[in-house]
Amino acid sequence: MDGLKDGVILCELINKLQPGSVQKVNEPIQNWHKLENIGNFLRAITRYGVKPHDIFEANDLFENTNHTQVQSTLIALASQAKTLGNNVGLGVKYAEKQQRRFQPEKLREGQSIIGLQMGTNKFASQQGMTAYGTRRHLYDPKLGTEQPLDQATISLQMGTNKGASQAGMTAPGTKRQILAPALGMERCDALTIGLQMGSNKGASQRGMTVYGLPRQVCDPKYCPGLLDGLDGPDHHP
Repeated sequence: MDGLKDGVILCELINKLQPGSVQKVNEPIQNWHKLENIGNFLRAITRYGVKPHDIFEANDLFENTNHTQVQSTLIALASQAKTLGNNVGLGVKYAEKQQRRFQPEKLREGQSIIGLQMGTNKFASQQGMTAYGTRRHLYDPKLGTEQPLDQATISLQMGTNKGASQAGMTAPGTKRQILAPALGMERCDALTIGLQMGSNKGASQRGMTVYGLPRQVCDPKYCPGLLDGLDGPDHHP
């Protein structure tokens, strides 16, 4: 890098690639001559097409502070020279800009197309599907029933209830009596539940007072005849 610090070789390089880029090359007598040569080189390669972010600063070379950036600038200059058609053995050729222009009608057509980056449903659709909440019947070919002609029927792939229904079921919360066949009770209505639901063995709350009323406790050992007197027709309080 010491041979490049005066800027003379750099100015000759850019003049070789593009003659007349640096009009005057100073003799490296004093430091300001060297810095001026480096500055002229940097301005010349900027006009030549090297990107500003690839160019080093004068102090990076003159004060040996950033030799890596100096090397990057020289490689970028070689790549630009190769792109412009010069025979250079360093760097890479930049790709040329390929700009496409489409008509507005063609651009509007593309707005209705979703690219595969968004995924694909493999051409599946919801054609023939009923609206959400619509009643749909079950069809079982094994039952020998005719296949319905509407689109509201679901095949057994959706499951089946084997012909069961809720016919005769009462509404939720409706009172239902319990029937115990062992008690000889007859089923008199459709609101009776079998013993699978449990049983109170015929017990009831008949004769019970209203909740909260006081009830006296009587022991026959201490009150002989009291219960008989209460059951008689001539009982007085």
